[in-house]
Amino acid sequence: MSQRQIILDTETTGLDPTQGHRVIEIGCLELLNRRPTDQRFHVYLQPDRTIDEDAIRVHGITNEFLADQPRFADIADEFLNFVRDAELIIHNAPFDLGFLNHELRRCGRGHLTLEQICKVKDTLLLARQRHPGQRNSLDALCKRYNVDNTQRTLHGALLDAEILADVYLAMTRQQSSMFVREVAGAAAAPNQPAWRPARRNRPPLPVIRADAGENAEHARYLEMLDKSSGGSCVWRRLETA
Repeated sequence: MSQRQIILDTETTGLDPTQGHRVIEIGCLELLNRRPTDQRFHVYLQPDRTIDEDAIRVHGITNEFLADQPRFADIADEFLNFVRDAELIIHNAPFDLGFLNHELRRCGRGHLTLEQICKVKDTLLLARQRHPGQRNSLDALCKRYNVDNTQRTLHGALLDAEILADVYLAMTRQQSSMFVREVAGAAAAPNQPAWRPARRNRPPLPVIRADAGENAEHARYLEMLDKSSGGSCVWRRLETA
């Protein structure tokens, strides 16, 4: 049976929905059997209130930008259909779920919570279990797992969801080989790797080659090593083989 997971993140006008703060961006991407698909759900939302200055400094989203965006009630059904019956992967899940469930109540769906229609996995709790006593912010996990977050100058729901997908797959990839055998042939192409980081239009890495002077200096250094070791310099033998 295929496993469908949704990596989810939000941006908000402030920190507390009980103080009237609202969701202003939702970013989701789909994993199917631990492989990113091309399925995305991404919206900006008109919150009908001003955004706290501290929040703007975090995500850079302004009231002027959101003036013509839809309201949560306009996209609620599409959002629920996208996430329904999936496992939600969220970093600090109580924060995002608290805001989204508050939005559901505001638009007349108070009988429903996301926990009722989805399983939830909190990557912050998972990271704390694996790395107790260490910093486990998304940026700290990027550094720990060598995930590229250089484009994260500001927070953004879809970008952070893409980064979280990379972190989650890296953090749990030791479990993936057994899982992939269990679901082999379910929905993925043959010989496709179990873990593939999300692509974010990264430029190709430059290849810098040694110039003639550097090559000559390298040769002199190997010659010195060879003499000092009585002719047993392995690198010298490899170069002359």
